[in-house]
Amino acid sequence: MRALAVRGATVRLGAVVTGDPAVLKAGQTRRRDTVLVPARVEEVEFALGTTRRRRVRVPVLLLADDPAWRPLVPSQRVRLTARLVTPRHGELLAAVGLVRGPPALVGRPSLLQRWASTIRSRLRAAASRLPADQRGVLPGLVDGDTSLLAPELADAFEAAGLTHLMAVSGENLSLLIGAVLMAGRFTGLGRRAVPLLAGLAVFGFVLVARPSPSVLRAAVMGSVALLAVVTGRERRGVPALCAAILVLVLLDPELARSYGFALSALATAGILVLGPPWRRCLTRWLPRSVPGRLLRRMVGALAEPLAVSTAAHVACAPVLVLLDGEVSLVAVPANLLAAPAVGPATLLGVLAAAVAPGSLPLARLIVLPAGLAVGWITGVARLCARAPYAAIDWPAGAIGAALLTAALLIGALVLRRPGARRVAAAAAVGAAVVVIGGHACAPGWPPRGWLFVTCDVGQGDGLVLAAGPGRAVVVDTGPDPHSIDRCLRALRIRAVPLLVLTHPHADHVGGVPGVLRGRAVGTVLISPDSEGEERRLLVGRRVVTAGIGDVWSAGSLTLRVLGPLTTLPVSTRDPGTEVNNASVVLFAQWPGLTVLLGGDVEVEAQQTLLAAGLPHADVLKVPHHGSSHQDSDFLAAVHARIAVTSVGAHNDYGHPAPSTMSLLARLQLRAYRTDRDGDVAVIQSRNGPAVVTRRVGHR
Repeated sequence: MRALAVRGATVRLGAVVTGDPAVLKAGQTRRRDTVLVPARVEEVEFALGTTRRRRVRVPVLLLADDPAWRPLVPSQRVRLTARLVTPRHGELLAAVGLVRGPPALVGRPSLLQRWASTIRSRLRAAASRLPADQRGVLPGLVDGDTSLLAPELADAFEAAGLTHLMAVSGENLSLLIGAVLMAGRFTGLGRRAVPLLAGLAVFGFVLVARPSPSVLRAAVMGSVALLAVVTGRERRGVPALCAAILVLVLLDPELARSYGFALSALATAGILVLGPPWRRCLTRWLPRSVPGRLLRRMVGALAEPLAVSTAAHVACAPVLVLLDGEVSLVAVPANLLAAPAVGPATLLGVLAAAVAPGSLPLARLIVLPAGLAVGWITGVARLCARAPYAAIDWPAGAIGAALLTAALLIGALVLRRPGARRVAAAAAVGAAVVVIGGHACAPGWPPRGWLFVTCDVGQGDGLVLAAGPGRAVVVDTGPDPHSIDRCLRALRIRAVPLLVLTHPHADHVGGVPGVLRGRAVGTVLISPDSEGEERRLLVGRRVVTAGIGDVWSAGSLTLRVLGPLTTLPVSTRDPGTEVNNASVVLFAQWPGLTVLLGGDVEVEAQQTLLAAGLPHADVLKVPHHGSSHQDSDFLAAVHARIAVTSVGAHNDYGHPAPSTMSLLARLQLRAYRTDRDGDVAVIQSRNGPAVVTRRVGHR
């Protein structure tokens, strides 16, 4: 298989699906959704002079563009034709298969997998009448199914450090085993029958949740604990964890390079090693620090969850830095606040999942109180994610992990000495006063009187033009729905009377679903030169083509169409320059402010616009992300005072070009760019247009 992948051969495969398909949404580099299907190839047929067939047994990843791949479940056998390529990032795969068309199904999935899929689908059906947040999170708590989870809520869980709740790891399994043991003892089952029942629960849990790294680790840990119950020996957490890691890595060596498995094991190790001494210290110190017996008892009860949350977070922090380049400051309080609701939500969800295949109405009743508990968890996630400085930037990669580890070790040494603790506490209070004071004095967001915002959507354009309270015209949407949705939510935009898509490149239209998410969207304006590829994202919407000289009004905003002045139809299959020059060019005007929006027009189109007459503007949205393809006379003719470049950090295109930035400096424009300044808002002030920026993280 690897030899065929190196040759880029097109082959006929017989394979078995080994995991749930995942959908990779269309974006800047993908025009269509891609379905990722983990599979095991058992037969390969290829032509090498003559047609040959070989029996094999190797893991592959299938990348398909047909939606028929989405509902497949593990153990389903399929036949397909694929072009093989080698894995790019060193995955333990024989090949990656690029698949066109639907799969040819061979037989049915196994009985157990059909049973597991039925439970998962029936639980989703039972939760379908809950509010959107609750029906998205509840299946994740029970079986790791996050298919209904809204992207912006997933971002909130990540920012708050609560993503692990939907990883169905040790915490979920311990709750389930505890409930089974309690029920067994309450019903009078024997000492040996109860562990057997718990063992069946563990098996069912793994089957329904699918054997992901965290689930397997939790299952092995649970099995070790059950063995201790059966033999009557004292349970020892650290040896059990070591046994789990050793057995799982021997069975599946790929786990050795799984971040999820590493985080799961580290969190458990932190709880086992750091948790007990920290709990003892907190138990001694917390009650003494507050007056009143009842209050001391209440505060003392926080020692256990506080020690557990802090230990798990500290143990995982260096690996999280490798992934995100950020350090969360709200993860511990978020987990403390969410902890009381996790148990009821998980156990009621498991009960609903068990009941749903037999009685969906009863399951819908059971999920109602579970939904209340989930509502508390989602509220905590949103609240903590919105907190100022919820996460701080930190050097990414191995250097960042090493620095954070050193900082944690130094912090642990400092906390062991009373004098050093007092100095550290004073420094922390001083830093908090400075940060909070700076935040209180800084302009709020959205800034009062904003008219034009360039959203930090990465390598793309996402522009918002004020059109009244809660209303805005949106010009382009960036490559990613999450980013433009985040920006519009921060600006409190509920209605978009006009959506303009300047040209059909993915970095300008890929975020359309984010604009449509929960907002009233009116007319959609596209380039007259476009073949209409944008329409696939706009089913059921009123789409019109821009006409030269057309004027659109929304509130105090007036938009005039200046271009494109060409008449050559283009599509994304054409060279980039032709599509860029087909961009809709707009002149936006409010009382006291004018903005020229040039899309991605390059030198040829800029010269044509200049020859046709170019209005002066206060603000210039620099065309094509500040690329080197700029006409200096065009930029000078705008006579702008402010230039804003929408560009992604560390992009592969070299945008913005140093030559363009130098040209803007020579023209004495105040230059802002989203990769460094974040969201850029233009407001009115006594001295003319002013700029307020907001950093929202790297993209």
